[in-house]
Amino acid sequence: MVDVAAERGKQLSSRVSEEGAGWRCQQIGTFERLRPHRRGFTWLSPRTLWRSRNEIVAGLLGDPSGEVRERWVTGQQARGADPGQRIRPGLGESFDFLLLGDTGEGDASQYAVVPGMLRAGEGTAFAVVASDVVYPAGSGNEYGDKFFRPYQDYPAPIYAIPGNHDWYDGLGGFMRVFCDAPALRPEPDSGWLRGVLWRKPEPVDETRLAEARKLRAQPAQQAAGPAAQPGPYWVIESDSLLIVGVDTGIRNTIDRRQAAWLREVSRDPRPKVLLTGKPIYTGNVHKPSSLEDGGTIDDIVRDPAHRYVAAIGGDVHNYQRYPVRVGDRVIQYVVSGGGGAFMHATHTIRRVDVAGVREDDFRCYPLRGDSLSFYSHIYARRLRMKWLSLTPAEAACVTAQHVGNTPVRPVEGPVRITRRMRWAARLLGAWPWPFRLPVDRVFQQYLSELSDWDEPPFFKQFLRLSVTPQTLTIRCFAATGCLAQEVEPPVEDEVVISLS
Repeated sequence: MVDVAAERGKQLSSRVSEEGAGWRCQQIGTFERLRPHRRGFTWLSPRTLWRSRNEIVAGLLGDPSGEVRERWVTGQQARGADPGQRIRPGLGESFDFLLLGDTGEGDASQYAVVPGMLRAGEGTAFAVVASDVVYPAGSGNEYGDKFFRPYQDYPAPIYAIPGNHDWYDGLGGFMRVFCDAPALRPEPDSGWLRGVLWRKPEPVDETRLAEARKLRAQPAQQAAGPAAQPGPYWVIESDSLLIVGVDTGIRNTIDRRQAAWLREVSRDPRPKVLLTGKPIYTGNVHKPSSLEDGGTIDDIVRDPAHRYVAAIGGDVHNYQRYPVRVGDRVIQYVVSGGGGAFMHATHTIRRVDVAGVREDDFRCYPLRGDSLSFYSHIYARRLRMKWLSLTPAEAACVTAQHVGNTPVRPVEGPVRITRRMRWAARLLGAWPWPFRLPVDRVFQQYLSELSDWDEPPFFKQFLRLSVTPQTLTIRCFAATGCLAQEVEPPVEDEVVISLS
């Protein structure tokens, strides 16, 4: 049966027109009335960088996340959490759920996702935030504007798996909000210097948190009893599918206890989807995620006996999909980190050739051309170099020439690629060049505050997953910040997976 709304959503997408991408925004969306109009954090602040020091400490002195996670899980099970980390919401055979990744900046780009999410999420049983619930450092005192307020009107429970930024608070805020866990009692670290430098969970202002919780206090929004979240990793059970969420910590390594649990859960005969804080394929690169006791998460996903049909990761702030053939089946490896944080470029992804995936089978959002045009406008404005600016049509042609295919979206009128356009593409990372301006993670962490990103198009996205006994359908919806895309969220990608 044809889903009429989904088919119309595809015709409204960035793959069809510039309007669908949000370039010709006629009216700003209603999200402006939802968001708090006060200054958020800045990456240029020494205080912000100091609060985020756990990334550096883990890289230089070893990552204690596994030991800390063990203490959180042990404490939860002593309080009566399910020993198998199971969540049992009573879903039956058929249900839908939402997935958002890397949400919590608390600014316009996060709130721009909300109206379309509520519209496209009607009838879903629950939502999952996959990675980095709260920026910059996961504090439990910042969940009001970055979690409870934006999702106050979503009528169902929300679960989460932590990202590296949630670990910058030692997972204290995450565990308090999602698992109702009390603070860990201090214990000496096995490494003295690391113990001194490692940022411990920030004390939670319980009065402030209680006020924030009132925004999502409806009975249908609560996950209690068998449906409660037991810890930072878990499995949501249904008759047709298991949804397995893993905590990759800061350094993308799974501790022994979690690895043993993952192997045990994976032996269940039902089909499965993996949700992870770090994607396994991203930017045309394979990142399989190590297990502390040997092997990788991807080894478990690829084992045909485990019946994984997809692996979806956050951390990277855009959408990518790699259909990887493993033996006689195809596993869909998805990046879904466009739920609210600053956009990571897609125009820097070269022609896709990883794991046998062909360029024509690869999907990304934003399109490479839109990504290049977006960054060209920002740098042209901030550096006062108008020649850097590329129209969406120009950027689409430039990136298509480099990748070696025709532009994904039909280009309006002839475009002649000039020397100026080639130099702009080189400087912005779309073409190989020894020197380029920062357009990816360095830009996000240190330069994004120099630019005003509170205006469309935002190129944010979220997923709706539909489960039946026979199929899993994954749809990627766009959020541009324009009213037209709030009213009818565009469908940027769709894949139907057999569960037989």
